[in-house]
Amino acid sequence: MCGLLAILDTPASGQRAAAHAPRGEALIDLVLHRGPDQRGTLALPHAWLGHRRLAIVSPETGEQPCLAGEPGRRTAWVTNSEIFNHESLRPLCDTLPDSMSDSAVIGPIIRRHGLDGVPMLDGQFALVVVHEDSPGWIAARDHIGICPLFVGFHADGTMWFASEMKCLIDDCERVEIVEPGMAWVRDEAGVRKVRWYDRAWMHTAPTTPAEPRALRDIVIAAVEKRMMSDVPWGVLLSGGLDSSLVAAAAQRASLRRGEGPIHTFSIGLDGSPDLDHARTVAKFLGTHHHEFRFTVEEAVEALPRVVEHLESDQQIRTGVPTYLLGQRVKSAGFKMVLSGEGADEILGGYLYFHKAPSPAEFHAETVRKTMRLHQYDVMRADKAPMAHGLELRFPLLDRTFIDHAMSIDPAERMPRARTPGGRPVEKWLLRAAFDDPADPWLPDSALWRQKEQFSDGVGYAWVDTVRAIAERRLPAGSLETAAERFPEATPANAEMYWMRELFEARFVTGRAAGRSPLSTVGSGPSVACSTPEALVWDPSWLKHAGDISGRAIADIHDARADLGADQTGHKAG
Repeated sequence: MCGLLAILDTPASGQRAAAHAPRGEALIDLVLHRGPDQRGTLALPHAWLGHRRLAIVSPETGEQPCLAGEPGRRTAWVTNSEIFNHESLRPLCDTLPDSMSDSAVIGPIIRRHGLDGVPMLDGQFALVVVHEDSPGWIAARDHIGICPLFVGFHADGTMWFASEMKCLIDDCERVEIVEPGMAWVRDEAGVRKVRWYDRAWMHTAPTTPAEPRALRDIVIAAVEKRMMSDVPWGVLLSGGLDSSLVAAAAQRASLRRGEGPIHTFSIGLDGSPDLDHARTVAKFLGTHHHEFRFTVEEAVEALPRVVEHLESDQQIRTGVPTYLLGQRVKSAGFKMVLSGEGADEILGGYLYFHKAPSPAEFHAETVRKTMRLHQYDVMRADKAPMAHGLELRFPLLDRTFIDHAMSIDPAERMPRARTPGGRPVEKWLLRAAFDDPADPWLPDSALWRQKEQFSDGVGYAWVDTVRAIAERRLPAGSLETAAERFPEATPANAEMYWMRELFEARFVTGRAAGRSPLSTVGSGPSVACSTPEALVWDPSWLKHAGDISGRAIADIHDARADLGADQTGHKAG
């Protein structure tokens, strides 16, 4: 994936976009980390486009901005994307740039089909398409918000789109996040915002019965399409269910194609649960496994850089090990990895889902969690590794997988015991889909392992240290007066206060965009990664609001399931 900046004219601006070219030339390099391989810019009558490329497919071609068409009627585009069905789309394109890159089909498809062309793109994307012979344009984001995209509103009426907010906050009066499945469109009617991805499951609880084998086939297909790469790649492996299934499917496909074992990567403190479990899974699958370790001191030192790259005060404790893992994987010579994000939101994998009061409320919470991923786990999983130019792909956020899984009766997605009288286990349906004793996909210790959040799994000492440092550094009485300093989404504890300080210093204080960057950040009280709405499920959770660790659900969390030791030598938990 890559980084983009587009400055576009609107009916309110006239033709002013091209005048911002000198400023655009400077700002596009703020996302150098997202695209260290190539740099390109282009000025057209109604637009200026800038791009930084991370070359994954067809590295020798595919420079951006892309251009296609006859002189005077050309279409131009910049994109941060992976389009997995690009080969099947090529015959549908009238003209193509001289490139075998997957991004080459985007402009011609949008030129021919307009907004209806966006759903034809199977993949993850943020894109801006403009036309030389008209002032019309389209800026769109993928169905679930995997690729980041922000919009800024300049005082002269131009609209600015960028992969990262840092390109906008010093020049635009206001910034907003472009929501998942949304497009901004300029056409004869003016400028408008349109939802292109809308499904029945977003509005009503479904009743379709589960078909575990169909679910398994969709997961396998989602993994295999994401193995499209012309550069070294691998799989991030924590040893939990989701990443282990992705690794298992990728390993089987790679061996079947005669490409040999895949590479897998894990990170943790010495003796962390994830390192132990990932090692077990990698040995079972036969992958080329790489273990990386970090220290608490190294992680604490990285905190400000992680806030800078995530552009959020959320997901920081998880973002730090993700950032450090991305650094090590890229240094080992890899540019793309698959990861297991998504199943916990779609299938109710977090431990608090055990307390869902009804199937209808379980489904409503999975919808809330899934449609907010772009402000939490997916935001972190994209931006932390991309700080080092490492691209992540997410098979369990495949559009077909999401639409299939979210259309299953929620009663069949809720925690269920594996055997009569046993302990109910989260994501039972996904586990059952891959439970094949005759041809096991994973060892039972992985297939039926209880959910362990990544920030806990890399070693409990990391989370505990962040909390302790935050409490020591916060002056007495600060939380009592926090609403005066931070009136929006007031921090509930010392750790959240610290992260907010770091965020506001970088993205709010003294910026032209004022306090609008706060609107792009997820907020609200949470227990064990719940939404604020789910806190009513258990009145006792209110006293733990702000504790996102799975250990907050003490009557469900099973510390015995993790036999690793933290760096102090004490058993985890």
